[in-house]
Amino acid sequence: MHDRALINVEVNIVPFSTGERRKRSRGDKRILELGSTIKSTFEPVVQTSLYPRSEIDIFVHVLQQDGGLLQASINASTLALISAGIPLHDFVCAVTGGVHSTAPMLDLTTLEENDIPHVTVAVMPKTKKVTLVTMETRLHVDRFGDIFKLACEAGQVIHKEMKRAVSERTQKLVTAMEMGPRVVPSADVGDRDAMIDDLNDY
Repeated sequence: MHDRALINVEVNIVPFSTGERRKRSRGDKRILELGSTIKSTFEPVVQTSLYPRSEIDIFVHVLQQDGGLLQASINASTLALISAGIPLHDFVCAVTGGVHSTAPMLDLTTLEENDIPHVTVAVMPKTKKVTLVTMETRLHVDRFGDIFKLACEAGQVIHKEMKRAVSERTQKLVTAMEMGPRVVPSADVGDRDAMIDDLNDY
């Protein structure tokens, strides 16, 4: 596209990620739906206008899962985009919530997702906007408000953890850049090997 970047999302779920060991192809309806949901979640968040005539690829590889697949994929994609230096308007923090009897729950397992109605919410904590609300089961309207509010509050907690992780990683990178590679003027083969090992430690 001449005025902005195109976001492309590919999802790959390995057969041993769940107990049923079901092999899913890239054309699987569930995988395509998951990729499309992630794409629509990040399209209003990524500053695509800064990258005209280009493509931003998000690859999601699922090695193990026990519920919360969509929320985990969105949160991991957020950190991956930040780590890659892609400008975002805000963090995207996702969480899945459900209701058991009258008690709201968060971060459901696979068994809980199969047994109780649930909703996945993705929020932008700084701007307090919602980029995604999706439900795959029926949920009574009286319970939706409680779960939605709880999920938004949980998004603020996840945002703090994400921000801390990004800050720690950035500090490590800055420290490594300040130290720089150590150069030995005259070194034999053994010294050069030791120097290479030191550089690999960075």
